[in-house]
Amino acid sequence: MTTLTVNDFEGDNRAAALRVLDSIEETAYDYTAQEEERARRRRERINQMKRQKEKQLRMRRLAAPVALAAVACIVLLMVGVKAIWGKHTAQTKQTAQTAQNQSPPVEQILETGQEAGQKQDTEAKTDNGKAKVPVPEADISLACADITAVFSGIQENQLAFIMEAEELQTLGGKNDAPVLFAQADENTIGTVGDCVSENVIFIDVEGSHILAQKDAHTRISPASMTKILTVLVAAEHITNADDTFEITRDITDYSFSHKCSNVGFEVGERVTVRDLFYGTILPSGADAAVGLAKYVSGSQEEFVGLMNEKLAELGLSETTHFTNCVGVYEDDHYSTAYDMAVIMKAAYDNPFCREVLSRHMYTTSPTEQHPDGIPLSNLFLRRIEDRDTHGEVLCAKTGYVDQSGSCAASLSIGNDGKRYICVSAHSTSSWRCIRDHVAFYQYFLP
Repeated sequence: MTTLTVNDFEGDNRAAALRVLDSIEETAYDYTAQEEERARRRRERINQMKRQKEKQLRMRRLAAPVALAAVACIVLLMVGVKAIWGKHTAQTKQTAQTAQNQSPPVEQILETGQEAGQKQDTEAKTDNGKAKVPVPEADISLACADITAVFSGIQENQLAFIMEAEELQTLGGKNDAPVLFAQADENTIGTVGDCVSENVIFIDVEGSHILAQKDAHTRISPASMTKILTVLVAAEHITNADDTFEITRDITDYSFSHKCSNVGFEVGERVTVRDLFYGTILPSGADAAVGLAKYVSGSQEEFVGLMNEKLAELGLSETTHFTNCVGVYEDDHYSTAYDMAVIMKAAYDNPFCREVLSRHMYTTSPTEQHPDGIPLSNLFLRRIEDRDTHGEVLCAKTGYVDQSGSCAASLSIGNDGKRYICVSAHSTSSWRCIRDHVAFYQYFLP
């Protein structure tokens, strides 16, 4: 193969070749500069999150000693006040006893009684007419000295840090809801009606009771149900849903190469983080899910590490493990129907994730590439909303890969006001999967 250089051209052709070469070099320079800028922003965001996490950790470490110091101060203050009052009472009794033993003559009492009474009335009242209790100044100073000594035991830099530190407010806020732990008993059944899903579980959340299960603890490929954990982990590491993120070529390439469903974002399009959340759940967009991962951690690999840390926090690390944030089938990417129910409950407990998972329709923010935004729909919620489920299905996420067929996780509020979770896998179609969920809701909900 012959390689041409600029020297191989003459006249106008050479000038044109030089312009083409300059254009290529300029484009390459711009692309490199953009990549460096994106890498710099990712590093800054990751460093900021690390600093915020370290700040929270220091706050937690200081909370216990500060609380103990505060309790000690209150105790010492109460002891000091009690001691002062006791001493004052003893002095009052002693004065009264002395006065009784050394009483003046009756004539003197009669002569000075009125004057002494007026003086005592004046001294025993404040400006608002309330009686004053005389407290020795020396005793007050002693009590204050004890309290000051306790506070001086706390380092000044610790106190300053506590006053200035701010709690990191991620999307949905801090969540202290308990992790779902449900058990079966002698009343738990296997399946209902003509359910075709091979793996299924139906849980009464408030009662922590498994009402029905069939191979619920058998390993499955969770497919796009994976994205429930994706949005939960992202929400717990993001503070601003209105920030923007640029869709890159590697994001769209990943989606197309694995034949994933997409929102339809284009390379170079700057979208809001909020759009990435809704794009991950409603149309199950891989471009949005990978975008969230890169926004949080700089790469999908780093983000998956956070996902597996969350699984350990939920107590699921022995039966669930993820290798990607999308749900693409891989040998080491697996879960169970029961574990997906636990993940759905955890996502529901996060108010921001609950809003995303319960949205029927959403339109992304206008961009240069999509001036009117992109309309999105949660097809599971829209298809089941006209069915009688004896309540309202609030949250849902579907999935499909060849290895697990059509699958879905849904959470409903029954007519009895209680929450129920249904997870199924290995159904024959998306419509059949929905009918299986409807059958369980109709059977168990009043």
